[in-house]
Amino acid sequence: MFAIAIIKTFYKNQTEVAEAINFVIDSYWADKIKEMEMIDLIREIIKNNHSLAFKNGDFTTILKQRCGKRRLEISLNIWKDRGED
Repeated sequence: MFAIAIIKTFYKNQTEVAEAINFVIDSYWADKIKEMEMIDLIREIIKNNHSLAFKNGDFTTILKQRCGKRRLEISLNIWKDRGED
Protein backbone atom coordinates (compact mmCIF):
# COMPACT_ATOMS: atom_id res chain seq x y z
CA MET A 1 0.00 0.00 0.00
CA PHE A 2 1.14 3.55 -0.58
CA ALA A 3 -0.10 6.87 0.67
CA ILE A 4 -1.34 9.74 -1.39
CA ALA A 5 1.71 11.86 -2.03
CA ILE A 6 0.23 15.32 -1.49
CA ILE A 7 -3.38 16.38 -1.22
CA LYS A 8 -4.46 19.92 -0.47
CA THR A 9 -7.09 20.46 2.18
CA PHE A 10 -8.11 24.04 1.29
CA TYR A 11 -10.00 24.61 -1.97
CA LYS A 12 -11.31 27.55 -4.01
CA ASN A 13 -14.72 26.22 -4.94
CA GLN A 14 -17.26 23.44 -4.46
CA THR A 15 -16.14 21.57 -7.57
CA GLU A 16 -12.61 21.20 -6.20
CA VAL A 17 -13.99 20.01 -2.84
CA ALA A 18 -16.11 17.38 -4.62
CA GLU A 19 -13.13 16.22 -6.69
CA ALA A 20 -10.99 15.89 -3.57
CA ILE A 21 -13.64 13.87 -1.74
CA ASN A 22 -14.04 11.63 -4.79
CA PHE A 23 -10.29 11.16 -5.10
CA VAL A 24 -9.82 10.23 -1.44
CA ILE A 25 -12.72 7.77 -1.29
CA ASP A 26 -11.88 6.25 -4.68
CA SER A 27 -8.28 5.80 -3.53
CA TYR A 28 -9.53 3.95 -0.46
CA TRP A 29 -11.82 1.75 -2.57
CA ALA A 30 -8.86 0.94 -4.85
CA ASP A 31 -6.77 -0.04 -1.77
CA LYS A 32 -4.30 2.77 -2.36
CA ILE A 33 -4.76 4.28 1.11
CA LYS A 34 -5.77 2.85 4.47
CA GLU A 35 -9.08 3.52 6.16
CA MET A 36 -7.66 5.83 8.85
CA GLU A 37 -5.88 7.91 6.24
CA MET A 38 -9.15 8.27 4.30
CA ILE A 39 -11.00 9.26 7.48
CA ASP A 40 -8.37 11.84 8.43
CA LEU A 41 -8.31 13.36 4.92
CA ILE A 42 -12.10 13.58 4.64
CA ARG A 43 -12.30 15.24 8.07
CA GLU A 44 -9.66 17.79 7.11
CA ILE A 45 -11.23 18.54 3.73
CA ILE A 46 -14.68 19.12 5.25
CA LYS A 47 -13.34 21.03 8.27
CA ASN A 48 -11.25 23.38 6.13
CA ASN A 49 -13.97 23.90 3.52
CA HIS A 50 -17.13 23.71 5.62
CA SER A 51 -18.75 26.73 3.96
CA LEU A 52 -18.16 25.19 0.52
CA ALA A 53 -19.41 21.74 1.55
CA PHE A 54 -22.57 22.57 3.50
CA LYS A 55 -25.56 24.86 3.05
CA ASN A 56 -28.45 24.88 5.52
CA GLY A 57 -27.11 21.78 7.28
CA ASP A 58 -26.91 19.62 4.14
CA PHE A 59 -24.32 19.05 1.45
CA THR A 60 -24.46 21.60 -1.36
CA THR A 61 -26.09 20.72 -4.66
CA ILE A 62 -22.73 20.71 -6.45
CA LEU A 63 -21.34 18.11 -4.05
CA LYS A 64 -24.49 16.01 -4.33
CA GLN A 65 -24.25 16.03 -8.12
CA ARG A 66 -20.53 15.39 -8.37
CA CYS A 67 -19.95 12.95 -5.49
CA GLY A 68 -23.07 10.83 -5.49
CA LYS A 69 -25.03 9.38 -2.62
CA ARG A 70 -22.59 6.70 -1.46
CA ARG A 71 -19.52 8.94 -1.22
CA LEU A 72 -21.49 11.64 0.59
CA GLU A 73 -22.98 9.07 2.94
CA ILE A 74 -19.47 7.94 3.85
CA SER A 75 -18.29 11.55 4.19
CA LEU A 76 -21.22 12.49 6.40
CA ASN A 77 -20.67 9.48 8.66
CA ILE A 78 -17.01 10.41 9.01
CA TRP A 79 -17.91 14.06 9.69
CA LYS A 80 -20.57 13.23 12.31
CA ASP A 81 -18.24 10.78 14.09
CA ARG A 82 -15.41 13.29 14.51
CA GLY A 83 -15.97 13.77 18.25
CA GLU A 84 -16.29 17.56 18.04
CA ASP A 85 -18.99 20.18 17.65
